[in-house]
Amino acid sequence: MWEQRSARGAFLWVLSGVYLCGFLSVYVQIPGLYGREGILPARKMLRFSDKTFWEQLKDSPTLLWLGPQLGLDTEQGLELICLLGALLSLGALLFRRFRDSLVFLLLWVLYLSVYQVGQVFLYFQWDSLLLETGFLAVLVAPLHALRWKTSMWNTHDGITFWLVRWLLFRLMFASGVVKLTSRCPTWWGLTALTYHYETQCIPTPVAWYAHQLPVWFQKLSIVATYVIEIGIPWLFFLPSRRLRIFSFYAQVLLQILIILTGNYNFFNVLTIALCFSLLDDQHMSCQPVKKAQHRGRLFSLRSLGTLMELSIFGVLVFWSVKYFDLQINWDKGLVESRTAFTYHEFMQWLRSLIFPSIWIAAASLGWEILKGMYRSAIVRGFLWKLWATVQWAIFSCAAAAMFTISLVPYTYVEYESNGQLWPPVHQMFSAVDRYQLANSYGLFRRMTGVGGRPEVVVEGSYDRQTWMEIEFMYKPGNMSTMPPVVAPHQPRLDWQMWFAALGPHSQSPWFASFVYKLLQGNKDVIRLVQNDESLYPFRSVSPTYIKAQLYKYWFTEFDPSGHTSHSWWRRRHVEEFFPVVFLGDPVLDSILIQHGLKDNPPPRRSQDAPLPSGLLYIRNFLKQFPDSLLLHSLLITVVVLRLLQALFGDSPRPGAPKRGREKPPAERKKQKANSSQGETKAPGGDTGRKNKSS
Repeated sequence: MWEQRSARGAFLWVLSGVYLCGFLSVYVQIPGLYGREGILPARKMLRFSDKTFWEQLKDSPTLLWLGPQLGLDTEQGLELICLLGALLSLGALLFRRFRDSLVFLLLWVLYLSVYQVGQVFLYFQWDSLLLETGFLAVLVAPLHALRWKTSMWNTHDGITFWLVRWLLFRLMFASGVVKLTSRCPTWWGLTALTYHYETQCIPTPVAWYAHQLPVWFQKLSIVATYVIEIGIPWLFFLPSRRLRIFSFYAQVLLQILIILTGNYNFFNVLTIALCFSLLDDQHMSCQPVKKAQHRGRLFSLRSLGTLMELSIFGVLVFWSVKYFDLQINWDKGLVESRTAFTYHEFMQWLRSLIFPSIWIAAASLGWEILKGMYRSAIVRGFLWKLWATVQWAIFSCAAAAMFTISLVPYTYVEYESNGQLWPPVHQMFSAVDRYQLANSYGLFRRMTGVGGRPEVVVEGSYDRQTWMEIEFMYKPGNMSTMPPVVAPHQPRLDWQMWFAALGPHSQSPWFASFVYKLLQGNKDVIRLVQNDESLYPFRSVSPTYIKAQLYKYWFTEFDPSGHTSHSWWRRRHVEEFFPVVFLGDPVLDSILIQHGLKDNPPPRRSQDAPLPSGLLYIRNFLKQFPDSLLLHSLLITVVVLRLLQALFGDSPRPGAPKRGREKPPAERKKQKANSSQGETKAPGGDTGRKNKSS
């Protein structure tokens, strides 16, 4: 019953959930971030002119250009797009019929429309990853409108699904490589995790306990991360089924550990969705692999395959021990490790493997294309064979084109190799770059907060004498507040506050707009800070003055005696981050004017029309629920509904014939052989009957 029992079905199902989280998470933050009086109004990204719709769409590919024709301003257009995306993705989660190529095409167009005006709050690698994955889903998902016969549509499945595996390889390999190409001393010294748990944007409570682990274990964990991100991805393209299954569980394990220790919204779930490209349908449905009849040949092939797999595992272990100098210290009961290669040696290794990896991937794609051609050739009936061949040709060309343009962002990890690519490849990539069809990745390039986690604390006052801190819902502030669990929701203001603390406020001009909105008492912006008005210290009267201080935060340490601290954090004041300002302050006004953030919004459109009034009603209804609670409640509801479908979906409908007793394998095989001698019909209406033996 579950389509998730196929690898492709699981990928599409999980991707539908990721889309749902992405659209809803942005929707609840639209008024404060992108509204008419938000921090960065989305209308500033659209310059309506005398150009035609198609010319405007070419300049900025977003459906928001249609807003005025629907009687909507830019904010309402964003809300409509997010609600449509949430409804479509919810339908795809609940109903198999909605997991269609056209539905995923529409989801990709809707999210791209939001991304075009998202500005700094939406320019994250996972947003680009969702767009690239979403476009691949258009090629992977079935097109039910043309799916007249199931076997005819499966001729291209392996070809398009291979692109998902290639994207997973690029994501993981680049994420491992950039840690070393950045020359970050913590990654080279294997000490990054001793800082990571407390310096990541929004840690979870588990991160506090992970931070207490011994240093030798943290260093060994980094070695394991390098193996999973740099070494294991090379197994994705090998013909061994067991190696790919091993790779799947290794990648999923890493993502689960990240989920437990950090709030990275939907990114890790999206990565797990990509990992399903490593599995086959037999493994998803827990079915045994079909065995060959010739036992002697089978035994020799198994022995050869097992020997190859053991050799590869041996190479991975040898590589890990040699290049990280792993040694067991029996006296202290720990594993010692260090980086046993230089930056120059690593860059030589990387430079020598970039193009071989491209050729290995190309050979793997070529093999999938040949298998697709074979499946098309064995289809019975001339018209069916022709239809399957046309599909194979179209999707093979599409896969080759997607692979080609992805080579440009892939080779960004080594710029010398990037410059050696054929110039037409760069031209192809430049032509589609605005659509986010292929992107470069590289997470956790450098470890920040080595000397303490920098954190901006905003304070307000009425008299410039007594200052009260404005505490955010999610980011660290109050030292006794437990870190939250907020994923898959992403509070984008809290994330940008983390980035703002890494440099002077002049590098984050949006921060001046944020302060300006707090001085004005903007309810939508305040809601981004605190859903509960009782926790906002200036809920009755807006503060007259606002300033921001820079602190360094650290996790509290575990007391071996068993006495635990009542605080999760400790902090130390560093310096002033943003000067004291007030409404009409010349310093604040000059910053706002310089970046075009101080102007009067255009007159509000009439709310009397059915569509604007409906959007307003939905907004007023949903704003009473906390953002993360709304998203978590919806996801729990979806899981419960899917479980009910799994439990009762196979029950016969009223009036339907009973299934009866399951036939034994021998009888089923005989029945299948007899049925193969029956009538076959081509799409053009030609029928033919095989002669039966007397």
